[in-house]
Amino acid sequence: MSILVTGASGFVGSRLLRTFRSEKVACIGMIRRRGGNGCVVGDLEDVASLRQACSGIKTVFHCAGYAHAFAAFGDDAGLHWRVNYEGTRNLLLAAAEAGVKRLIFLSSVKAMADAGDICANEDFPGEPETDYGLAKRAAEEIVLEAGNRHHMHVVNLRLTMVYGAGGRGNLERMGRLVRSGLFPPLPETGNHRSLVHIDDVISAMRLVANDERAAGRTYIVAGHESPSGRALFDALRTAQGLPPCRWSLPVAILRGAAHLGSGLEVLFKRRFPFDGEVLKRLLDSAWYSAERIERDLGWQPRVPLSTGLIEMLEK
Repeated sequence: MSILVTGASGFVGSRLLRTFRSEKVACIGMIRRRGGNGCVVGDLEDVASLRQACSGIKTVFHCAGYAHAFAAFGDDAGLHWRVNYEGTRNLLLAAAEAGVKRLIFLSSVKAMADAGDICANEDFPGEPETDYGLAKRAAEEIVLEAGNRHHMHVVNLRLTMVYGAGGRGNLERMGRLVRSGLFPPLPETGNHRSLVHIDDVISAMRLVANDERAAGRTYIVAGHESPSGRALFDALRTAQGLPPCRWSLPVAILRGAAHLGSGLEVLFKRRFPFDGEVLKRLLDSAWYSAERIERDLGWQPRVPLSTGLIEMLEK
């Protein structure tokens, strides 16, 4: 086996593994429990298991991580650091000892500062605001350091919101709620939300692994379309054959409900389905430019939003 995919049971890792296997590419997945079916057992907190998983491997696609990006409750902050930072550090150590030549790290745009209504690129200044983002940013830095120290081809990919069939993210949940009529029609605020289809993520991962120009670089991966929350709501209705919705819930009502949810979280020390963070994701911008990877390597997103949403909702 020449390729190792960590997080092989996750959304991106499993899709990448299936793609390789469909093309008869020699690869193996790493999962935390129960090996077999072309996978080995490995834990990011267990260096010995990582050494074994990396044995004989030339390229690692590091898709494993703790992806809960909301504000921390309980030990979430500790988990982000142990899995996303320390786990990546452990993997880099094992990879270097095993003579791995290439490592592609799946990071997130959450590793950047909040850009507000600016379309941000990789050079946008500032620090991440969440525990998830801080851990990812720190992991990016040690990935680049390891590349220099061990002469390894390393690349950080900052993913925007990834969607597609088999996903379990916010957009997939929103689609199901829209279909059932339980998701309120959002007001138009003119915000921009960057997202990218899983197939375009896979193409970017494979490209940067095989193009020497990508070595030591950090790239944002985003689609060309950055719709508002309302535009996404409308697109999800269209993708499911639902008629257009002619009204919207006032912002004031949404803000009131979010304020109530945030207050209940403070009181009960647990997360509620709708709070200030959820409202921010619906009405505020998270807008990013993939111009660098397009310019440097010629990568282009190929899946239009309308096509991607239909694919996401079909399965």
